[in-house]
Amino acid sequence: MKCVVGLGNPGSQYAGTRHNAGFMVLHRLSGGVSFRSAFRGELAETQVDGGKILLFKPLTYMNLSGGAVTALVAYYKITPADVLVICDDMDLPLGRLRLRARGSAGGHNGLKSIIASLGADDFWRLRIGVGRPLLHDPARYVLMRFGSEEKEAAESVLTRAAEAAALWCRGRSAEAMNIYNRVEDS
Repeated sequence: MKCVVGLGNPGSQYAGTRHNAGFMVLHRLSGGVSFRSAFRGELAETQVDGGKILLFKPLTYMNLSGGAVTALVAYYKITPADVLVICDDMDLPLGRLRLRARGSAGGHNGLKSIIASLGADDFWRLRIGVGRPLLHDPARYVLMRFGSEEKEAAESVLTRAAEAAALWCRGRSAEAMNIYNRVEDS
């Protein structure tokens, strides 16, 4: 069994913001499967190539995601290597993706919380480039919606992130990295 976690903040005021890129990708990946309340979040179950895949959106706010993710992983006895966390990344330009098997939080508070709660950093992460602000405070910037001039690039990167996550779910992570980590695909 594998688990794909999309990070974001709950509430309509955060819908469509850069920080909710993980939620937006999970909705694309779900293909309309219904989510239910569980583990301080929303959980859906689906099948990919005969394997069970859990889709999870922690509703604890970004900085506290770790507790909800850890509860889910412990209940289903999922190893960190079978978890993919999808989140925004200001250090990547808008349109870029980066899929990795492990690593640091890189300043992302949601990843920091998950690493601290799991006591491990060897889970997969798919970072979605949202760009770094030139004129705004970074904390405020990630809580803003994409501008009209960014919408096309944002839609494209969210769709490609869902494609990369689908390959990961099929056990084709190396292929996903080869396709989606390349600069020319941004």
